[in-house]
Amino acid sequence: MNQNKVRVLGVFLGFSVFFLIIVGKAFKIQVVDRSELLKRSKSQIFREAKLYPKRGSIYDRNGNPLAINVQTYSIFTLPKELDGDKSSYKELSKIVPELSYESILNKVKDRQRYTWLARKISIDKSQAQKIKNLKGIYIDSVPKRLYPNHEVASQVLGFVGVDNGGLAGIEYLFNDQLKGKPKVVKYVKDAKGRAIKFESQELGSEAHSLTLSIDKELQAYAEKVLKEAVFEHEADKAGFGVMDVQTGEILAMGNYPTFDPNELQGSRTEDRKLAFATDPFEPGSTFKTLTVISAFENKIAKNDTHFYCERGSFQVEDHIINEAESKKHFEWLSVKDILKYSSNIGTTKIAFDLTFPRLRKTLLDFGIGEKTDVEVPGESRGIFTDEENVPPLSLSNISFGQGVATTGVQMLRAYSAVANGGVLVGPTLIKGKITKSRRIFSEETAKEVEKILVEAVEDGTGSKAMVPLFTIAGKTSTAQRVDESGGYKGYVSGFVGYPVNVQDRFVVYVYVDNPKGRFYYGNLVAGPVFQKITQHILLKRKDFNQLTKGAAEKTFSNVDQVRITHSSRYKGRDAMPNFIGLDKRSAMRLAKKLGIKVEHLGIGVVQSQSLEAGEIYRDDKIVKLQYFPPQYD
Repeated sequence: MNQNKVRVLGVFLGFSVFFLIIVGKAFKIQVVDRSELLKRSKSQIFREAKLYPKRGSIYDRNGNPLAINVQTYSIFTLPKELDGDKSSYKELSKIVPELSYESILNKVKDRQRYTWLARKISIDKSQAQKIKNLKGIYIDSVPKRLYPNHEVASQVLGFVGVDNGGLAGIEYLFNDQLKGKPKVVKYVKDAKGRAIKFESQELGSEAHSLTLSIDKELQAYAEKVLKEAVFEHEADKAGFGVMDVQTGEILAMGNYPTFDPNELQGSRTEDRKLAFATDPFEPGSTFKTLTVISAFENKIAKNDTHFYCERGSFQVEDHIINEAESKKHFEWLSVKDILKYSSNIGTTKIAFDLTFPRLRKTLLDFGIGEKTDVEVPGESRGIFTDEENVPPLSLSNISFGQGVATTGVQMLRAYSAVANGGVLVGPTLIKGKITKSRRIFSEETAKEVEKILVEAVEDGTGSKAMVPLFTIAGKTSTAQRVDESGGYKGYVSGFVGYPVNVQDRFVVYVYVDNPKGRFYYGNLVAGPVFQKITQHILLKRKDFNQLTKGAAEKTFSNVDQVRITHSSRYKGRDAMPNFIGLDKRSAMRLAKKLGIKVEHLGIGVVQSQSLEAGEIYRDDKIVKLQYFPPQYD
């Protein structure tokens, strides 16, 4: 063996022995001494925490903040470090008056390891700096979740825990997106036992903000009128929802009683959930519309098909079906009138001709018995039978909304399909999100049913839901209320509908649970709430302007509203023109062109002006234009 080979072999054996020593040492550390080393390591760490990036904010559809963060501080101590010296505690109570010396001593009593003295308190930077200089006292800056609008949309938003983790609502459902990923912070001891703060270099992922489809101003107004209705009718609770029928975006949704997420300790658990999506109830007469749609789609009946309504009393099996209003004794009613006057017996007769398998298919197409997938934790799918067929009494009950339970958001989506020409769109609380949609019945059926729903409001059971100048399609319900024993006690009053003569349609659904005042019918209890919410939206969106513009053009077709030099408008230089019959936009255009200062009073079209047409106008004069809704046949 030559010398080179010996050298190579020697080097190889040397490296092999060295490698075996390393492997053996690693085995001893990782396996043999693992427990002891971990114990020794943990003894050097007296606190370990995860610091998340600033939690993402939540905004309404117009960019208004619904959930934001404010800077707060958490304070903790190491009693062992102080070795009985309480001077730091005295100084802390002077710096932060909210922390009394006595309360601090109570917290550290019989404690040696780190102890929280305060969490998420608001102090200024100078106070924080003074605290940092205290021996044995440590301070961390911690963002605190703030809901600036208090109760507004609180059941939609949910709330966070002490560590800023989402526990309910949107905060829970989108927690990962809003919270981001943390970096680890450790408090360790150096060789002399002093505390050192160590932060990992991994910054985690940034938190992201979220924009909801909710309109804060509309949400606040709807919650206000809903609360007023609960008090006026001495009800247990109530709910509402507003949905854009084309996009599926929820513009407002909530329940009363509600809660303030800034003050969780003073709230009840049942008030924190969004019952409009989580608590099903029997929908009552609003369900009759779905039965009629099924009859139309299956060619079982037309709007002028007549059914004999048994003069208000109809025996099905061993049970007597009565009308919702016992004084009603209908005989022959068309399908249109059955829905218009909300006849239970008439709807039962339609269902008997339809049969349950066909009705069931229609209801499944509407998503009855299935979740809508709106972004609400704990959404209920409602209650609907899985049977392929049911006895006559069950069919009768289901046809007019008993023996089946739906959530508010399910019924909101169902009527949105009617307003949307037969297309079912998934509801969403996220602005700009594209949800699933599908056609479930024909546009022709939608138009026929819409005409009936308009008559149900104008000449039927929904008169209190009417909005001046607008055509409202809708349906009342006065459903028997299921009590805790499974029987019926009280009522759930409801109204669902939408304005027909608007460009961008929306559906509003309102229910009031167990009214105990003078009234309990849906028209008298829920109808006025629907009317207020709908009218508020129409005013907010200025739909009145578009409506009165068309009416004014029709009423004053012989008047030139654009060409202000026309003889009926222009009265000569320095003379007051004729504003009568103009809508607000046209009046403003005319005044601006002639340099006339005007003040607008009311809505509609101009019916009077403070300075008559033809009179001399002075530059310091303000002309008052009085507007009124146009009158037309």
